[in-house]
Amino acid sequence: MIDVENLSKTYSGFRAVQGISFHVEKGEIVGFLGPNGAGKSTTMKVLAGYLPPTDGKIKIAGHDVVTESIEVRKRIGYMPENVPLYTDMRVTEFLRFRAELKKVPRNKVKERVETVKQLCSLKDVENRIIGTLSKGYRQRVGLADAMVHDPDLLILDEPTIGLDPNQIRAVRDLIKDLGKHHTILLSTHILSEVELTCSRVLVINRGKIEASDTPANLTKLVRGGGSIILEVKAPAAEVTSKMQALPDVEDVEMILPADGDWTHAKIFAKPGVDVREKIYDVVRQNNWPLRELSRVKATLEEAFVELTQE
Repeated sequence: MIDVENLSKTYSGFRAVQGISFHVEKGEIVGFLGPNGAGKSTTMKVLAGYLPPTDGKIKIAGHDVVTESIEVRKRIGYMPENVPLYTDMRVTEFLRFRAELKKVPRNKVKERVETVKQLCSLKDVENRIIGTLSKGYRQRVGLADAMVHDPDLLILDEPTIGLDPNQIRAVRDLIKDLGKHHTILLSTHILSEVELTCSRVLVINRGKIEASDTPANLTKLVRGGGSIILEVKAPAAEVTSKMQALPDVEDVEMILPADGDWTHAKIFAKPGVDVREKIYDVVRQNNWPLRELSRVKATLEEAFVELTQE
């Protein structure tokens, strides 16, 4: 559905995007992550046809973004971070107007508008003037606008910004449901939502792609993915030296404050390696009373931090 090859975008000599390449299959829900200023929104705007690329080739559903921009826009629903709305129009009026602009057949405009109002939970405010709506409802209007022409690809830049927890959950469920019939490229800073929603994650930093994998695999490849919590009754220095001597152990950190004679440590193993059996063997051989031995499940947030920070 999306083919990007050596995409670059330069603003006044500054390269916001630096020769990135990636591919998104039809039907995928892909999380597009990156810190502020990483080139994430710029890339999404180029994909949507809002900005021209400086270099590289981009195809959406087999159509070139530059030379076949009209065909590309027919197949894309784009929701930018700051949703542009006509605040003096009513919700239904605005969505009908947008459906007509997007060439929805006249005999299907009413049906599509009613469908997206239902999907985005806008029925309660369908006759309200957009300017009187809360930020959360405006986000929903923007999402309905992106979907009104039933596009093959949805590009959503921060779709849950300004929503309360219940609304975020509703949008998450909606995105999952839309993923059954649409390809979705989703940008968000709520990484727990990405873990629950996306089948794959792209991480961009300083204009370059740092990683492309499933959320589960990304967490395995970072330092936090192999950490073990150990709490034993033994001197901290002895625990540290014996744990560091184990194969596949990279580091040992003490967790403070100490609890009397008990040593509480966090042990970092090589990515993807489970060293709990080896740790237990050391504990047993030294007759250390054991209070905790558990593996820490790494989060996508930890993976994101390790991939994007120095």
